[in-house]
Amino acid sequence: MKTKYIDKRSWRRLLKQRYKEIRIRDDWFDGIVGEIQMIKVKSPLEIKIIDQDIIVADNGYKWLQILPKDKHYSLTVMYDATDAPLQYYFDINEENILELGQARTHDLYLDVLVLPDGRYELVDEEDAKRALNKKVITQAQYDFAYKTAHEVMDEVRANFTYFVQLANQCKTAIEK
Repeated sequence: MKTKYIDKRSWRRLLKQRYKEIRIRDDWFDGIVGEIQMIKVKSPLEIKIIDQDIIVADNGYKWLQILPKDKHYSLTVMYDATDAPLQYYFDINEENILELGQARTHDLYLDVLVLPDGRYELVDEEDAKRALNKKVITQAQYDFAYKTAHEVMDEVRANFTYFVQLANQCKTAIEK
């Protein structure tokens, strides 16, 4: 299992950034939200999702990090320089740790990527298998990651609008 801080403190691609983090306890969300504004990156980050090549990190881009309390996923919404969402990236986690300034997850390697139109795919299965084979995660954690990923995909399929609205509300709250 790996620990991931939502402020991307050790991400070498980011040369200059602005970061803000807030704790929200409301009837619509309970958790931590962080926003990274990428001022200068070493090089753009391009990924392939559902047979499309998409740049998800570049100068002027933003990442909205959403860590809900009592859930086993975190959500990163990646925006381009015009604030258009590029993808919704769900990390499957054993735990979200909600400490302002130290917000982090215990990541189980498996991820679900969703395009703004709701199409999605399960990714990083090889990473999860490698972590299991190297005994970085247990069989129980591996099985839990798959169960959780399938629950997330079921939620996306049934009501992706919920996640879009959650992201919009969190973005509005952190940009006040």
